[in-house]
Amino acid sequence: MAEINILSNLKDDIFSVVEDDQISDLRVIGQEENGLLIFAWIEEENSKETQVIGTYDRLNKQVHVLHKLQYNRSCSVIQATVNFAKSILVYVTKTSMEDDENKTDTPTFEYQAFIHTLADGVTHTKSLEIQKPQQIMAQFLFKKKPNRQEKLLVFIHQDSVTLYQVELPEADGSEEPVKVAVSEQVLKSFTWAQWDAGNQCLYYIHYRKPPQAVEGEPEGDGQSMPILSTLQFHDELPHETVLNIPLNLPQLSPTVTSPCGVYEDDPVPLRIHDCSLDLTIVADHRGVVCICHHYLYQPVKPPMCDKAMDASNTVHFAYSVTMLHHGRVVHSVVPGVPWNSAASMRPSFIMHGEQHMIVMAPGIFLHLLDIGPHHEPCCHIVLDNAMQTDSLRLTPLLDGSGHLLELATLEVVELQVTPRAMVDAYINTDMAVENRLAILHYFIVHLAEMDLVTELIMPLAEKSMDPNVAKILQEVLIGGSYASVLRSLPSDALTLVDLLPLTTWNSNTTVEVKLSAQFTLSLSQECLWNPAVMLLSPQQRLVPYRGDMWTRLWDYLSEHAEVVRFRPTTVADKLMVSLVCYQPEALSRCSTPLSPGGMTSVGVGNIPELSGGRCSKLAFDPLPFFEVEPSAASKQEHVISVNLREVSMHLLKRGRGRESPMQVHAVATRYAAAQLELSRLVCQLITKAASVDTASDRGFSLVDQMSSDQRRVLFALLERYCLAVECLAFPLPQGFPSFLTYLGYRTLSFSTFLQYVQANVLQLQIDVMKAIMMEVPDTQEGVEQKLRLLQMLPRSRGKRLLNQWQHPASLMVRARQHAQNILAGVEGAQARGYPQRNRNQVISRGLAAFPSEDRLSPLDTFLDLLTAKANLAELDFNLLIAATTASTEEFL
Repeated sequence: MAEINILSNLKDDIFSVVEDDQISDLRVIGQEENGLLIFAWIEEENSKETQVIGTYDRLNKQVHVLHKLQYNRSCSVIQATVNFAKSILVYVTKTSMEDDENKTDTPTFEYQAFIHTLADGVTHTKSLEIQKPQQIMAQFLFKKKPNRQEKLLVFIHQDSVTLYQVELPEADGSEEPVKVAVSEQVLKSFTWAQWDAGNQCLYYIHYRKPPQAVEGEPEGDGQSMPILSTLQFHDELPHETVLNIPLNLPQLSPTVTSPCGVYEDDPVPLRIHDCSLDLTIVADHRGVVCICHHYLYQPVKPPMCDKAMDASNTVHFAYSVTMLHHGRVVHSVVPGVPWNSAASMRPSFIMHGEQHMIVMAPGIFLHLLDIGPHHEPCCHIVLDNAMQTDSLRLTPLLDGSGHLLELATLEVVELQVTPRAMVDAYINTDMAVENRLAILHYFIVHLAEMDLVTELIMPLAEKSMDPNVAKILQEVLIGGSYASVLRSLPSDALTLVDLLPLTTWNSNTTVEVKLSAQFTLSLSQECLWNPAVMLLSPQQRLVPYRGDMWTRLWDYLSEHAEVVRFRPTTVADKLMVSLVCYQPEALSRCSTPLSPGGMTSVGVGNIPELSGGRCSKLAFDPLPFFEVEPSAASKQEHVISVNLREVSMHLLKRGRGRESPMQVHAVATRYAAAQLELSRLVCQLITKAASVDTASDRGFSLVDQMSSDQRRVLFALLERYCLAVECLAFPLPQGFPSFLTYLGYRTLSFSTFLQYVQANVLQLQIDVMKAIMMEVPDTQEGVEQKLRLLQMLPRSRGKRLLNQWQHPASLMVRARQHAQNILAGVEGAQARGYPQRNRNQVISRGLAAFPSEDRLSPLDTFLDLLTAKANLAELDFNLLIAATTASTEEFL
């Protein structure tokens, strides 16, 4: 899913400048802070092979040869560094110590460091008298103001790091053109180290005894614990330790006396380590620091030996990324990787843009981690990687171009994860729902590409019965609201955005992502305990409060230590209580910033993402219904008012205390406006996914024009949309409940429709009840259906519909309710709309209707009973007589 665009090949570039066909074995052996690359190659001249060390300036296309030495097949230059003036070169050779007589299974090597100077046209080379079987590397400190004194760091694995003072004497004809003296021993034994040329700092791992246990606490095992420390170097000031963090890395040796002994020389980036630990630190000037650890293990099988390392063996390919600026650790494990592939494959950890890191394992997967400093890490995307090369190793170039260097082929490449590739993977593969949510989050929050989000929602019609549809819609609602507020707020209120909901992704759960039929990646995340304690505070620095990557890292940790985002479930829980007492007929219109009177202050036109730009075409498409509520006060405004109150209180409680009430009001009202607009937008997208054309007609007549299959798909989608909106306590568009109810009535069987109504999924509003009452015929089955629906309505709404239903069954029901109210002693039981008549006329008509010689009629007896219970003015004799007469007729 990743596209690697090859921009150039350094072999071709260097060969074109050198113009020598007898060049071979070109290798990169170093990279300086200014982006200068150091190469070594073999040059054949007069049947003699010479090893050449030179620099290449990629931007200016210049090659500068620094040194030539006689080539020996058993000795090769593995690493080199040069000062800014290119007058001093320090290089390290690696010599194989094997011979034909003494051959061993484990080859032995010897490392040696040399210094080569070029002053006034006179070259001079001498050994630094450092000759060790352990790995040796060297690095010049970059100085912004060059002078004759240079600082050189020499690393000896498992031994020490020494700072040398290198001085070029003045041009006085001295026989010794350079003076090299030991300045200080920076540190003693270490197991791993990495030089960060861009930030001029040294990361290293050493061992420290655990502190003594406090009285009353259990004592530890007494073993030394690994510590990752960082030394920050300066131009004119001494270096300082800025970071000390204990490590918990799998397969890290607990002692320093058991080295692996096999070295993989990594000059770019410069790392000093053996095969027992594969660790890389990725950092930038903004304060983003990531500790990337790659390892292999077998959890069940016995430890591997040489005889077991065959193609049939499988191991767990695992890595962890510790994001110090967030205090989080992401663990990833791919079980069942063949040993022959896993042993030679090393993942590449590369910054991708400003907010993401790419972890690429060629042939298996590509992992896009959301590690940016603007919000907590979440929504990590895992994609299948179809590239079948296991030797791909990428490292960033420091020349400011943002390009990468492929170390094996020396190709300058540009790594891109295109949105189109993500869309294709989302649609064409059966990936986990967490991965789908991560892709949606990437498009909504980071790219603001609502057109692509629309494309991802369109296939939902084919899987309308999938329970994950509601989760996908929830991510669009939450992420879209956050992105809208983020891009519409003034700069002085942006700190409050960290308190708004960001995503529905649950970072505390373990995610299983199926990569292929063979591999599955397990992804989990955990928090570090108080990472700010491990960092040097700004006031403790050599120059207090001078800004650099470590002060920015401190700021990130201190500002985001207690960030608690607002949870929509808080509003949803309170709405469950308040909506029980919600009676639209008894309430007046709410007064909220989103009511018709207040819509001008915080409306759609003030949100750029919804009023214009990429999604304006979608935001203003007509909905499949008319946005009109039949009640005086809409449920939508009630939900908005509760959201406004709860969001405002959360911002006031959880803010940093520097925000004014106006800023809190601006964030809360914009968030409520974004909720409403995203709710409308998602509803429109759902309608479009169901292939419903809203241009010709809308409302109930649109439902009548649909086919049965189209109604079934649209109802399934809108049902899940309604679930997603109500779980997040978002407001529904006006008119939606009635439209969904009528659509459900036309789609479901009547018994199923009643179950939906009883479960409060469908609401029998007055407008939809009028439509159903008019459509259902007055047959025996139809009358029974109408009566069952009327029984589910509130008293006032049902009474209004009964009065409008001109049918004998309506008379009978109203008469029974009227008599029941009289007998129960309910005052004011007089039915409205029936004028009173003379009681004598009523009685005579009643006797005429039911004549009897020896006793009065049952109706007359019942009327006498009612008059004894209530005043004559409260009785509706006409209703009772009409209902009694209707009961004797065959009207069904």
